[in-house]
Amino acid sequence: MSVVAFIILYGVSYGLVLCLISVGLVVTMGLMRVINLAHGAFAAIGGYIAVSLAGHGLLPFAAAIPVAVIAVVLLSIVMERLLFVHLYNAPELDQVLMTIGFNFVVVAALTLFFGTDVYPVRLPPWLAGSVDLGFRTFEVYRVITMAVCLAVIGLLWLAFDRTNLGARLRAAVDNRGMAQATGIDVPRLFLLTFAAGSGLAAFGGAIGAPMLPLEPIYPFKYLVLVLVVVALSGFGNVRAVVGVSIFVGIVDTAGRFFLPDLGAFIIYALLIVLMIWRRQGLFAQRTVA
Repeated sequence: MSVVAFIILYGVSYGLVLCLISVGLVVTMGLMRVINLAHGAFAAIGGYIAVSLAGHGLLPFAAAIPVAVIAVVLLSIVMERLLFVHLYNAPELDQVLMTIGFNFVVVAALTLFFGTDVYPVRLPPWLAGSVDLGFRTFEVYRVITMAVCLAVIGLLWLAFDRTNLGARLRAAVDNRGMAQATGIDVPRLFLLTFAAGSGLAAFGGAIGAPMLPLEPIYPFKYLVLVLVVVALSGFGNVRAVVGVSIFVGIVDTAGRFFLPDLGAFIIYALLIVLMIWRRQGLFAQRTVA
């Protein structure tokens, strides 16, 4: 029971952080039809800004996270207008090459400013302890992270399902041409969605820094896991992201626990099987021919 509790608790907390990082990419790839492999770079930048501000005593950790998110949102708006807007109608190979190139630029910049080693994360005392859950102890930081992630995901669900912006976004995801014909400003929607997705990635990178260690190769190291979540969720399927992210987090944690030498490969082997079995996404409805 202790092992099962460990896998579930650590897997769920890990999966919820992956969800925050991945959900923006699920929407932007579903809406813009752009293969944005630079999404992890925004998560890395957000994490480095937050941890650096807190580590140097410029801001408390809780205040450094929103500052990092705002900084990445502003950066993403500039990058979208300067670079990414030119990819919307570009061939897939051009999209891959440009976004991979952006990752290399970010990796070089992070190496220059922060060095090649894993960047240390110093949690404040009120987050550094453990709490007794009755059946085992668990880090206070992970408990709070899970609660914050669930709150943010809940707000995203409300925004996506209950607001006019969410309705416009769903319409553009389902049928971009019809959305434009009804008067929806799709380019402006693209900008807002890209900025929001990058901000969510930054938030996940910042709040999840103790779980997903910050290092210059972060944009590449966690890109595969994010793409696994995107592939199993289905492009534009926001509702499936939570379940898929938790599933991936638990499977990855269990694989590394039981098979530490092969654990990193289990999730990728499972991805191959699931993509053959459920090509449209893990929670997509089956269609009858």
